[in-house]
Amino acid sequence: MLGIELTPEHDLHRLVDLGVRAEEAGYDAVYSTCHYNNRDPWAFLSQLATATDSVRLGPGVANPYETHPVTLASRVATLDELSEGRAVFGLGPGDPSTLRNLGLADQRGLRSVLEAFKTAQTLWAGERVDHDGTFDASEAGLNYEPPQGADIPVHVGGEGPHMCRMAAKHADGLLYNGSHPDDLAWARDQVDDGLSDRPEGRGDFDLVAYAAVSIDEDEAAAREAARPPVAFITAGAAPPVLQRHGIDPDAASEIGERVSAGEFSAAFELVTPEMVDAFCMAGDPDAVHERAASVAEHADGLVVGSPLGPDLEASVDLAADALDGLF
Repeated sequence: MLGIELTPEHDLHRLVDLGVRAEEAGYDAVYSTCHYNNRDPWAFLSQLATATDSVRLGPGVANPYETHPVTLASRVATLDELSEGRAVFGLGPGDPSTLRNLGLADQRGLRSVLEAFKTAQTLWAGERVDHDGTFDASEAGLNYEPPQGADIPVHVGGEGPHMCRMAAKHADGLLYNGSHPDDLAWARDQVDDGLSDRPEGRGDFDLVAYAAVSIDEDEAAAREAARPPVAFITAGAAPPVLQRHGIDPDAASEIGERVSAGEFSAAFELVTPEMVDAFCMAGDPDAVHERAASVAEHADGLVVGSPLGPDLEASVDLAADALDGLF
């Protein structure tokens, strides 16, 4: 599976054009990021559903805190109906930096993600839900049935060991936030542990690298464009991940402090070449192909994620060509 992430930080008309371009370039899925400070992802996905014919569409990823899980299930079902069965439910614990702005950072956790998508699957099957757990629901149900019913794929977004294993046991895929083969090799070990407990008959499971990618014919321009997402990834990376890549935790903390203070330019300037190498597939098409080929040894699919590159339209096509045949 080859997907692409489109972030609603751009005008939605341009974003829909990029989604159509992605379908024409051969991508299998288009995911929209879900942050309150960007444009509404559901408005974008709905527009894209009517403008495309074959790509799968879904949030990448929604969380069960900003929106009640029953309402979230209905939004995905609506997208599935509008796209005639092409929806995929990307769900995860959410971005801590944006959830913190909403007073929700302390509510993140594995259990809430699991309960949310299990509830959605029950609703999609036409059943009603009573739930008393990380959220409450009483006799909740949908008065319509999405085209795929309970078969809408669920892709869990996460990178911690417990989330990886839970996804492998219960979901259809894991969207693992990583761009480096060492990280995907680690994720594969966690997934294999989870798959050992997966019930028979649950169906196939895909480990998908949800990778930051910055591609351009000009390698220097591609690497420069990688600085913003790499700054955010570095600031939020767990200590074992920093250690795996030999990145100074104090340097990562300093970037995080700059980000929290809104000093984004200063944070981006602190990004080192080693950080770019660790947290982004950045460079010309040959360099991106080489890195992706290494990731493909451990992953079943890849999502081309932000920033894409200095020229969004060109990057959509360049990445599709560079990754052709790998996933």
